[in-house]
Amino acid sequence: MESVWRSTVSLPKFESLQGDVSTDVLIIGGGITGVLCAYFLQERGIDYLLVEGNEICHGVTGNTTAKITAQHGLTYAKMIKHAGLGRTKLYLEANQKAVQKYAEIASGISCDFEEKTAYVYSMDDRKKLEKEAEAYRLLGLDDEIVEPTELPFSMAGAVQMRNQAQFHPLKFVAGIAQGLNICEHTFVTQLMPGKAITNRGCIAYQRAIFATHYPIDNKHGCYFIKLYQHRSYVAAWEQAACIDGMYVDEDKKGMSFRSFGNLLLVGGGGHRTGKKGGNWQELREFVQEHYPNAVERYHWAAQDCMPLDDAPYIGVYSNAMPDCYVATGFRKWGITSAMVSAMLLADMVQGIDNPYTEVFRPARNILTRQLLCNSAEAVCNLLTPTAPRCPHLGCALKWNQAEHTWDCPCHGSRFTEDGMLLDNPANGDAKWRK
Repeated sequence: MESVWRSTVSLPKFESLQGDVSTDVLIIGGGITGVLCAYFLQERGIDYLLVEGNEICHGVTGNTTAKITAQHGLTYAKMIKHAGLGRTKLYLEANQKAVQKYAEIASGISCDFEEKTAYVYSMDDRKKLEKEAEAYRLLGLDDEIVEPTELPFSMAGAVQMRNQAQFHPLKFVAGIAQGLNICEHTFVTQLMPGKAITNRGCIAYQRAIFATHYPIDNKHGCYFIKLYQHRSYVAAWEQAACIDGMYVDEDKKGMSFRSFGNLLLVGGGGHRTGKKGGNWQELREFVQEHYPNAVERYHWAAQDCMPLDDAPYIGVYSNAMPDCYVATGFRKWGITSAMVSAMLLADMVQGIDNPYTEVFRPARNILTRQLLCNSAEAVCNLLTPTAPRCPHLGCALKWNQAEHTWDCPCHGSRFTEDGMLLDNPANGDAKWRK
């Protein structure tokens, strides 16, 4: 199981940490968020070091669908209602600047960057689309509801957002990572104020950026109740009609579509990590019905951190850790949110005021319905008298038959059949691993 991105590029390699070192800014995590943070800090002449426990972009980044867009589902009508028009405008502006920054950087990199129109479609609820289109108008966008015809099924319509993009994410990373100060196979095992312990030596730091997808420090910030993880599935098909736009269903159980070369990428089958879902079987049944001559060339799965509301958590890790910063909770829009995070955090570690700080502030209100759901899920699985258990916080693991893994429904850690760690926040292998 390997994504089309991993199968079609070789990323640069970096040496491991050799003994004790010091740095002004320590970046923990070598996905696209961490690499972009390193890229901007190097541009600014800031002393930094990025450490990655495996190899750069070994995890989530290589499993994205690689849409670069400020259109994050039917987000804006809901955000205006709960956060107000002013804050929503800032959220939109931050993400539009991220799209523009990708275009600027990608202009010098061969990474299959293409400007595209993004669409959120609904199968049967045009009223939702009308509310979102009205929100667009309030935000100053002139995009509207349209009737796309390039997907093989009827729909109630779609809200479009022009001037968005798609690309090959690992070709992009390969283009920006050369020459960055990165140590691979350097796993942070313990963190204390001003000092990180790794399997290769100690790192003294002034400030730290947690770019680990799911935050690895449990003592502060309450991320273990502010986040849950969600799995979704993608397959790439030849001999299926390619499309020009990028599409996502407004329904959480719906599908997404984009093309890459002669391949049609179909995503869906998602579920909360540790729960049951349609997985690749759902995608294959859909394609068999609508594209009977299609041939599957690749399939892979993605994992996303879901926040309590509509915005990621980007900023100071917690009040108790004022010199540490975090980027997480990207809500399935990780490519765009990675750029937002890197631009914002590059300012924050230098003490530069940024107009988007409050929009993404991790310490904002957490009293939401999703908080109750996350807490109930944790209590239920903590009290489930079964083994194996997750080494993160002790929840009962569930067997994922589609992927042959043990998954944690509380916080999303995943392990191979024999207990090797696949996805954090667990910070090591499960106890039954020999």
